[in-house]
Amino acid sequence: MTADTEFIYGVRPVEEAIAGPGRVHRVLRAPDTSASELERLAGSPDHQGVVAEVDPFEYGDGQAILGEGDALIVVLDQIQDPRNLGAVCRSAEAAGARAVVIPDRRAASVTPAARKASAGAVEHIPVCRVRNIADWLGGARDSGFWIWGAAGEGDNSPWETDLTGRTVLVMGTEGKGLRPRVASACDGLISIPQAGRVGSLNVSAAATALLFEAVRQRSGG
Repeated sequence: MTADTEFIYGVRPVEEAIAGPGRVHRVLRAPDTSASELERLAGSPDHQGVVAEVDPFEYGDGQAILGEGDALIVVLDQIQDPRNLGAVCRSAEAAGARAVVIPDRRAASVTPAARKASAGAVEHIPVCRVRNIADWLGGARDSGFWIWGAAGEGDNSPWETDLTGRTVLVMGTEGKGLRPRVASACDGLISIPQAGRVGSLNVSAAATALLFEAVRQRSGG
């Protein structure tokens, strides 16, 4: 590996990297390459017998996506766990979202672990890094988007909220939720009804619920 490449791992992430727009320099597989060597290259035992050397992940343009039709966009406000980032990207891609937006500091980036958790979805959906989430949300509103933040104290249920048209769904951190300035940049806050005893959903589970409610509404269901 050179300073300009990295190793990704796992069957689906490697398959999707080969099918995606990025460059794959080489693929190493068991048994031609030993399990210990694959683990060393991957930095993880979860390589499933395949590792690929690829170019670093290329982030999308957070401003360009605001000019596209009735887009559905997911914003993650300082999510720390790359596996959660990857899981949200997997759901967003499956739901047909246009992009996932993350801050460029104090948040998980698209690491090999995130690419593994996404099952390769990050190869097919833009992940855009922006300098300031609240400012970006202001620009999204100016571009005609409705912005809905997920928060336990929200007054709106997703089933009663219009998630058609230009829509941004904003998810907060795993423990603290949305930062105050980010919450105030939203048009409203959505709370997912829960019947169990657990206080909150994992961010990727909450994002999946909201994304597929948006899919249901957009399909006329």
